[in-house]
Amino acid sequence: MITAQDVQKLRQLTGAGMMDAKKALTEASGDLEKATDILRKKGGKIAMSRGARATGQGLVESYIHAGGQVGSMVEVLCETDFVARTDQFKELVHDLAMQVTASSPLFLSTEDVPAEVVEREKRVYQEQLATEGKTGDMLVKIIEGKIQKYYQEICLLEQPFFKDDKLKVKDVVTEAIARTGENIKIKRFCRFELAGPGVTCTVKE
Repeated sequence: MITAQDVQKLRQLTGAGMMDAKKALTEASGDLEKATDILRKKGGKIAMSRGARATGQGLVESYIHAGGQVGSMVEVLCETDFVARTDQFKELVHDLAMQVTASSPLFLSTEDVPAEVVEREKRVYQEQLATEGKTGDMLVKIIEGKIQKYYQEICLLEQPFFKDDKLKVKDVVTEAIARTGENIKIKRFCRFELAGPGVTCTVKE
């Protein structure tokens, strides 16, 4: 039996509407984890269908960490000023600014990583693994796994979300798209660190 408490808990976890949460719980036979996965898959389909819609509104947000030694700015776009002014959207943009400050991404997505950077990493891994006697299909699989882990370190959308490391940043954006009904995109970010590596910026046209 699906209780009102179950529905409320799922809504708090995912931001889904009441009917969507109830349907997902029913489909999952009351299993909260399975219901969450169902809603995330639904959010992914919604995101894909809205991916080409124009984003002419949004917010620029900054976050400076305590002590003033490191901080960031992000620009996140949506479709309407109405959504841009909602607390949910403001929280998303603020969280993304905190993510950039904390996790130091170099690129927005895997597609933005230059091919020569990926090839250089592969060569390094190949040399390391060769000394361990790894060859053939095993070598290829291990290198691919290391590249995926590398993407999670340097690409903002692939990074584990600092509030919930079971989610990637791209999952959080997808869920926001499902909640708001609008296309949402991270356009660019900059990270500043005093006496550190300097300024890291990326732009997604």
